[in-house]
Amino acid sequence: MAQQWSKVAIRTDQGEIVEAIAPVIISASRATDIPAFHASWFMTQLERGYVLWKNPFNAAAPQYVSFEKARLIVFWTKNPKPLMPYLPLLDEKGLHYYFQYTLNDYEVEGFEPNVPKLEERIATFKKLSDQIGKERVIWRFDPLLLSAKISVADLLEKIRCIGDELVPSTNKLVFSFADVLRYASVQRNLLKRSDHFTRENIALSEFTVQQKIEMAQGLQSMLYEWRKVNPEFKLATCAEDIPLESYEVDHNKCIDDKLIIRLFPQDAPLMDFLGYQPGMFGAADIRTEAEKKKLKDRNQRQFCGCIRSKDIGRYNTCPHLCIYCYANSF
Repeated sequence: MAQQWSKVAIRTDQGEIVEAIAPVIISASRATDIPAFHASWFMTQLERGYVLWKNPFNAAAPQYVSFEKARLIVFWTKNPKPLMPYLPLLDEKGLHYYFQYTLNDYEVEGFEPNVPKLEERIATFKKLSDQIGKERVIWRFDPLLLSAKISVADLLEKIRCIGDELVPSTNKLVFSFADVLRYASVQRNLLKRSDHFTRENIALSEFTVQQKIEMAQGLQSMLYEWRKVNPEFKLATCAEDIPLESYEVDHNKCIDDKLIIRLFPQDAPLMDFLGYQPGMFGAADIRTEAEKKKLKDRNQRQFCGCIRSKDIGRYNTCPHLCIYCYANSF
């Protein structure tokens, strides 16, 4: 059974009255980097009051998405810099937000051809954290990608170098293991750029269980050092089935009800959507497991822990052109 948002009537730019869904949480976006490339578009749509969203798998069924009931925006980005000047305007509107900030190091390999230089991305991360608070900027090294020239040890060293810079500015590192072979669009993109990426320089294979454990063990060792700097710092995987809790690695929720409750407990409509009522003498989460389960986003992958949100991004609109991206087919 499909999950339903409440519906409202809106007036389009053409003066037509149409029905729109009115989500409480908006994802901006898993499908494209809105902060990096579409920040002004996003703000224009916000002032307009709605977005016309097109289903990537059914172009004949566009959907109007209203901002009328929106209380929270979750931004996904590799470069939030263009959006940062607009954040005070979101504050003025009473809209809450936090960032999933992917900051990888594949510079030498060229796997992310159009992201800013690593040094610049690290500086932007720190600036964003200073601006909105470290609990609202989540670091993602995503995906972990093995190649003929990148071993598990190499990945761990890349993460350590970035982490030593970022740990004072965030409370969490989220990572996932690349599964490029599962996406036909990714394989097509690799073939199109076969002059750069061939079997000789990118490994078209999944991480083995042992390699995943080796990653977790290495990260756990770093965690002990990083917690000397930031005692709140945690590790988590994104949509992975392998249990790594014995290495102090949690299963993440990127759209995270517990984080939202911790950050914005005074927003009554948002808390009502989450089924949460603060206790008289604290903010203990007293919801039942059944109540929490109702929030799960059933449109995501099997092991994704996210709660419901509405994505407003479109495929084939991200110029980063990362080789592992499933949302670009050009």
